[in-house]
Amino acid sequence: MQTGYLIAVDQLCASYNIEISFISSLQQNGLITITTLGQNSFIDADQLPQVEKFIRFYYELDINFEGIETISHMLDRIRSMQDEIISLRNRLRLYELSE
Repeated sequence: MQTGYLIAVDQLCASYNIEISFISSLQQNGLITITTLGQNSFIDADQLPQVEKFIRFYYELDINFEGIETISHMLDRIRSMQDEIISLRNRLRLYELSE
């Protein structure tokens, strides 16, 4: 993995004024992946929108980690179901056009 696409956890925490233990708890609950290089911990830049969402849930909405995990799971299921609906609609259009 290239370090150009990684964000240092300590810099992220300083930027958002959050505790490093919050990021560690997200990892322990399986919500994010942390990469360790030497003594430093990093998250992939692709995870940043998800981490920002978790920060809002926890600090602004006062939702605990179990709640964040549940919400994340439900949002993933909704996205999956929306993708399936789009796929089924496209298949249905193919059958409607062939008639």
